[in-house]
Amino acid sequence: MAARPSTGKKKTARNKASGKKASVKKAAARRKTTRRSQARKRLTPAREDQGLDASAVVITPDHPALAPLAAEIQDAGGAVIGAYQEPLSGKPLLLASLPRQAIEPTPFQRDLSPTHTKRLAAKIDEAGAFLDPLIVVRGAEGGFWTPNGRHRLAAAKVLGLKQITALVSPDEDLAFRILALNTEKAHNLKDRSLEVIRMARALAERSPRRKESEFSAEFEAPELLTLGIVYESEGRFAGGAYAPFLKKVDRFQDHTLRKGLREREGAAARLVSIDARVKEIIAGLQERGFKSPYLRNYVVARINPVRFHRAKKGETEPPMALLAGLTRMAASARKFDLASVRERDLALVAAVSSDS
Repeated sequence: MAARPSTGKKKTARNKASGKKASVKKAAARRKTTRRSQARKRLTPAREDQGLDASAVVITPDHPALAPLAAEIQDAGGAVIGAYQEPLSGKPLLLASLPRQAIEPTPFQRDLSPTHTKRLAAKIDEAGAFLDPLIVVRGAEGGFWTPNGRHRLAAAKVLGLKQITALVSPDEDLAFRILALNTEKAHNLKDRSLEVIRMARALAERSPRRKESEFSAEFEAPELLTLGIVYESEGRFAGGAYAPFLKKVDRFQDHTLRKGLREREGAAARLVSIDARVKEIIAGLQERGFKSPYLRNYVVARINPVRFHRAKKGETEPPMALLAGLTRMAASARKFDLASVRERDLALVAAVSSDS
């Protein structure tokens, strides 16, 4: 009579699997708790108030810094409504009504979304009021630019508005510092990257001797420059998978912006080449029966040479240079072993990705 198979090994395997699942859930819970704690800290009010008092905010349109701008608005067929000093910085601004045709979006903004424009126009029409003023500055060759109102401007055109209310600033450089404040339509990584690289190209022509690092506030993050170059040629590039790697190794450079862009074009070409190899790996895994939507994240994490690096407090230097990191990543991609992939590894990546 054949002996019954032992159930001890099966129980042990089940216990290990359940223990692994429990540890993944606990890790996810810890990350959520940490994020909530960090969010509370970020929302802590400042200890001291700053900015202007109400009596200092109101000024007249004939203010020396505003008078030429007020004349340009009138020449364009608009009207000055009022003037004030911005309460935080004290910089003077005009509130004006401008003809719709006198305003254009900055040339380096993200591409227009017709779907969003139609939806926005319909909602404005339903509300019966165009309440949000556009932020407007002088254009590079006369006229007026809006650095953050492309969709509202297009919606105004759909609605046939003659005039648009605008906050007009004499500070033309504001056009290059507006990205972080643009919440009209949430920027995804591709939108932000394309907007940053377009700004960078415009600024390289405008200020050829200025260093890339001098524009850190305008560009927000150095990896957006590299990804922007990639997105210009590869519109469907999966930048989100490579962002964790780039955040650790990409830094603003101390040489000129023009030279920096040339170097980043080389880095972008390497990144595209690595992604081509990653696509081959993904195809191989799919042939072996792996159908997870997290295959790309998993593969890129496996070939990321700095995935285990944790920056110490106050550390500003990258663990390695961008080009060196790309070289090591490419080497890892070439040597990737399809047979080393396990379902449990993909399950862990899925848990982490869904929690982030």
